[in-house]
Amino acid sequence: MVGYDPRAQDVAPTPQEAVIAGSSAGMVTRAIISPFDVIKIRFQLQIEPVSSQRPTGKYLGILQATRCIYSEEGISAFWKGHIPAQFLSICFGAVQFVSFEFLTKAVHKSTLYDSQTPGVHFVCGGLAACSATVACQPLDMLRTRFAAQGEPKVYRNLRHAVSTMWRSEGALTFYRGLSPTLVAVFPYAGLQFFFYNIFKKLLSPPSKTRDSGGTFRSLICGSGAGMISKTITYPCDLIKKRLQVGGFEKARAHFGKVRSYSGLRDCVVQVAEEEGLRGFFKGLSPSLLKAALSTGFTFFWYEFFRNALCNAREKRKTNVPAKDRGAR
Repeated sequence: MVGYDPRAQDVAPTPQEAVIAGSSAGMVTRAIISPFDVIKIRFQLQIEPVSSQRPTGKYLGILQATRCIYSEEGISAFWKGHIPAQFLSICFGAVQFVSFEFLTKAVHKSTLYDSQTPGVHFVCGGLAACSATVACQPLDMLRTRFAAQGEPKVYRNLRHAVSTMWRSEGALTFYRGLSPTLVAVFPYAGLQFFFYNIFKKLLSPPSKTRDSGGTFRSLICGSGAGMISKTITYPCDLIKKRLQVGGFEKARAHFGKVRSYSGLRDCVVQVAEEEGLRGFFKGLSPSLLKAALSTGFTFFWYEFFRNALCNAREKRKTNVPAKDRGAR
């Protein structure tokens, strides 16, 4: 079980172990789910309906979009922006999980609440994700720009993208879409930890006193938690992506219609008026698939790496006295 557990203090991770486990989980997971992320972003940024029954846009569905991207841009297109995305995942995973472990421990030590209750995990998970979001927003911005561009490329590499955006749009452009991101990430991450806590307890054998971590159960619980959380908070994610590509209209012209938004409220109004309620859920299908894999693998690998590090630490502790006795 993630978070501080007073009943298993002997296997509680140190801050350094939480950072390593969180960043490793983010890195491995990102490599797996990158293609779904690219398709999701393409759907979110398309003004026309994503529907094979109303084929007015460039992308009509997951399979058609996959074939289209592959034929036009090659297999590497599914990992566009992968370098900034990896930086994002490593940074986000490290900050989120070390913050979550710290917050759950602080709640247990300074309040009357049990650190392993779903409600505590919701609040601590949301706050931990907000901290990670503020730290990693520039990387998320770069990832979105790389994933959104087609051919010919506007940005040749990461360094070129940073310098171009800095000169042409200013430093604040790296924090475009931060407001809807924070509005969305708190309930999204909070619900992830909330439902993961519930599912893990429901599926754990009642006689078990120590969670093995890194098991198939962690993957299933994380996948379910990710899908529920993503469905509830998806509109905010779409609005964030629309705002992040502001000033990037020229590079997106060949994908179809392009819109400019003056801010959060204007974006919501324009999407509602032109695309209707369904417009806020464009790209939900690949996003749910991505959320199931992403959240499931993130919890799976975090518990796997965390337990491996904790077990290695315990082995080192037990081996030291034995060596000392042998020397004597």
